[in-house]
Amino acid sequence: MLMTAWARWTARRWHYSWRRWSLWLLLMLLVAGMLVMQVWLAGRYEVSEVQQRLDREAADAVADIRTTFNSNVNRLRTMPRYDSDVMAWQLTAADMLRNHRDLAHIEWRNPQMQIEASEESPYLNLQWSSIDRTGVNTESNTACMRAQRSGSASYAGSYFLSQGNGTGLELLELCTPVQSGERLHGFVVVTYILQNVLTDLVNENFRRNHELSFTEPDGTRLAIVSTPRRGTRVFTATQLLDLPGATLMLRIDSWHAAPNVFPNVLTALVTGMSIALVTVLVVLVRDNRKRLKAERDLGDALAFRKAMEDSLVTGLRARDLQGKTTYVNPAFCEMVGFTAEEILDPSRSTPYWPPELAPEYARRQRIRLSGQLPPAREGYESTFMRKDGVRFPVLIFEAPLINAAGLHTGWMSAFVDMSEQRRVEELSRASQERLQATARLATVGEMASLLSHELNQPLAAISSYATGTLNLLPENAPADELQAYLPDVRMAVQRMAFQAERAGRVIKSVHDFVRRRGQARELVPPQELLDAVLPLVRLQGRKLQVEVVAVLAPDVPAVYCDRTMVEQVLLNLSRNGMQAMDSPGCEPRLLRMDVRLANAQGDAAAGRAWVEFAVTDWGVGISGEVAQQLYTPFFTTKDEGMGLGLSLCRTVVEQHGSHLVHHDNSPQGTIFSFTLPTWRND
Repeated sequence: MLMTAWARWTARRWHYSWRRWSLWLLLMLLVAGMLVMQVWLAGRYEVSEVQQRLDREAADAVADIRTTFNSNVNRLRTMPRYDSDVMAWQLTAADMLRNHRDLAHIEWRNPQMQIEASEESPYLNLQWSSIDRTGVNTESNTACMRAQRSGSASYAGSYFLSQGNGTGLELLELCTPVQSGERLHGFVVVTYILQNVLTDLVNENFRRNHELSFTEPDGTRLAIVSTPRRGTRVFTATQLLDLPGATLMLRIDSWHAAPNVFPNVLTALVTGMSIALVTVLVVLVRDNRKRLKAERDLGDALAFRKAMEDSLVTGLRARDLQGKTTYVNPAFCEMVGFTAEEILDPSRSTPYWPPELAPEYARRQRIRLSGQLPPAREGYESTFMRKDGVRFPVLIFEAPLINAAGLHTGWMSAFVDMSEQRRVEELSRASQERLQATARLATVGEMASLLSHELNQPLAAISSYATGTLNLLPENAPADELQAYLPDVRMAVQRMAFQAERAGRVIKSVHDFVRRRGQARELVPPQELLDAVLPLVRLQGRKLQVEVVAVLAPDVPAVYCDRTMVEQVLLNLSRNGMQAMDSPGCEPRLLRMDVRLANAQGDAAAGRAWVEFAVTDWGVGISGEVAQQLYTPFFTTKDEGMGLGLSLCRTVVEQHGSHLVHHDNSPQGTIFSFTLPTWRND
């Protein structure tokens, strides 16, 4: 027993000691890692400080060079002109060369860019005669032409001037135009020595500790000023010296010793030990608080999600990768009439699928589970069955179900019951059909009154010709005497036939319009639309003494529309236009119907052109108050009108994807216009 208790106590002690040493080892590793990290961060901080300081110094050096270059440009602009005072120009140029060792040469060129005078630096002995400085292809000529165009100084690309014995200088030229008003007197061309620019224009203390060089954008060094290296680590900074017409890079190399590690180690030790002592106590407290807070937040999130899902009117359903339903919300259960337990029961097939559609739905589900989902924002329609057997339409949206780890675990579907929407659409469709029928009946009534007026003329003419024919044929006349009357009788019968045909055409036009029913949309040539309504429009135009003109632009394609409804629109707009001119003193009485391509360049380039229909009258126009209610159903300014014509016209045009608009005609009247597509857009 004692040995057994001792063994147990030893085991517990060893286990406790092992846990304690494990914690201490973990703490030591944590402290060591923090020390190493802090030393490394200190070294990185020192390196970044050196690099940032070098970048600032490079930017300052470029600013100094650019300031000096700008000052020299101003001096050149204020120099005396060579063409007005030769001696003053030479003295000024020589004085400028003595005071600026970075300048090697100053010359005066006439407006034709020919060199008339030049001064050289007294500190150099350059072989300028060996350089072709007047050719049209020289860099300086190019810079002068650029300066002449811009009216400001321009730099030429740098070039190397050999001095023999393998030595030479890298030079940069500046061309400044000299102008007074619009007149160009000539050019002042100054040559910089890039080596001297680095030595004279950059701070001396800065040059002592750094290596400076001008380079091209590709890294080729042009001029360099170097100092003895004082360290093992090199830092490099580059700054762009962007000059008008030329681009140089100022490169600065600096050598430094390796970062001082020992002070950083001491600092890191003190800081690390302090942090380690506090961290052991704080971490556990924070961890416990975070865990409790996370549990509360998780409970609140679950309660919020549950309340949100219960308040939705959209049905939600989740399925796993095998197609098994794993979740439905209350809205989905209420939609189909089954409880969540009945839907999630694995022993039952999908209860809300209609039996006659179950095989098709199973095939479609296999396609969905293979990943071939429709776009998430489009969805697709289907038919479900409630528990009482009633079928109803639904709109389904499906998307992949991704968990917190980013893994695909199934599919989430959203369902919208479309029963109420279908009922509203059916009511709207029926109401629209009744409105169209009412408008057509009103049109037929007006056409009937027009028929009574128009048919009087051909019927009266037929009666007159018949009476005249009877009068030409005397009773009991011999046959040989009747031969003399045959030409007059033939002419009278022909006139009677013509008038009868005219009356038949009028009746046929109205008959065709009345008996025509709504058709599916089709491609219809605009000429056919005009031919269908022009007889009726001209019928009323003759009564109101209105001239009707139809203008069809060439090469107008067929439009995709409902033929009957578009003819109704054209007829209503034409009748309104003629009635607007039915007032004394309204001149001219002209109704114009235009058909042409609309200005839609983007659609036309894609083969999706629009055709514009416009009806123009020269009537009294539309006032602002009337225009606000123009398309309101049952609003009319006519004594016998119903107020449905323009409302119907706007509805028909909008159903074709367009808008019915109107604006004033100059000098009087109104223009109504709309467009129809040449492709199927429904």
